[in-house]
Amino acid sequence: QVQLVESGGGLVQSGGSLRLSCAASGIIFSIYTMGWYRQAPGKQRELVASITSGGRTNYVDSVKDRFTISRDNAKNTVYLQMNSLKPTDTAVYYCNANLSTWPRTYDYWGQGTQVTVSS
Repeated sequence: QVQLVESGGGLVQSGGSLRLSCAASGIIFSIYTMGWYRQAPGKQRELVASITSGGRTNYVDSVKDRFTISRDNAKNTVYLQMNSLKPTDTAVYYCNANLSTWPRTYDYWGQGTQVTVSS
């Protein structure tokens, strides 16, 4: 059974930084795209950033030049470095991984971690 375990959320003041981590464990043959999504109260879940197995990244416009996604393939872990945080970044952040396991490829989600940015 595959699990994604997130860590690193919390409360930070506007302008501060946080680093989220998400580690995948279980029977994993390959991990393709990994990403971070977020959902604020009353809003739809949105893609924040994604990274392919080859390291190609993609960001939503609102976080460009502030957030950086990276991954350590040896550790099956994806990170999200968040700088210059704004109150509008407040949301539950979810890790997502498209990975190959038995018997086929699935999308997996973490449990979510709360990020709160105070003004």
